Amino acid sequence: MTLTVHTISGTPRGWRALMGLTLKGLDYETHYLESSKREQKSPDFLKINPRGVVPVLDAGGVLVRDSIAILAWLDREYPSKPLFGETPDEAARIWEVSMECCDYLRGAGQHLLYPILVENIDLPAPDSEGMRSLKVASESMHAECHHLEKLLEGQAYLCGNRPSAAEAIAFPEVRLIQRALDRKNDIMAALGFSDFAKRYPCLFDWMQRVGALKGVENTLPYHW
Repeated sequence: MTLTVHTISGTPRGWRALMGLTLKGLDYETHYLESSKREQKSPDFLKINPRGVVPVLDAGGVLVRDSIAILAWLDREYPSKPLFGETPDEAARIWEVSMECCDYLRGAGQHLLYPILVENIDLPAPDSEGMRSLKVASESMHAECHHLEKLLEGQAYLCGNRPSAAEAIAFPEVRLIQRALDRKNDIMAALGFSDFAKRYPCLFDWMQRVGALKGVENTLPYHW
């Protein structure tokens, strides 16, 4: 069965699906849509997902239209290397951390990184409304980074000593912080992220560890 992920390069939700497939060691194909051409709203894609959003997993004609649903489906269809643990307690913990990342880490990333990476803004004036907005967003992101830092103390991954769905969801968000540091270091420095590795050593090491897993490099946005 051919597994094809329809997504847009750089979207964290689509990236989650690619991470899940990679962590399970599955072969897959990626069909990238161009957001600038609004291909996700085209008649052809709306036949696949009437809501016009990504990702969509096409598994030999079975369509799964949500990133978390994709991760859950993969675990049922391919039980080896489970993303949601092997015991009820493991599953509960992984689901808890995963949904926290969906709700809070994703929200923080959206507010902080969208203007920096997508709108490509310049460093706002210190007392401007733009800078005040970024500082509020950065406080939320720092709080989430601190939360992840505490989770990682004494363990290799967010929910224990092997990667899980939590990695599939959190890694794209944290890796985008590094992307923002690479592209807009002046803005990120003004918001307290220039010393990311020193401020969040466990989280930085985790990002490096997950990034070095087999196949993860191939999930990075192709336009980088």
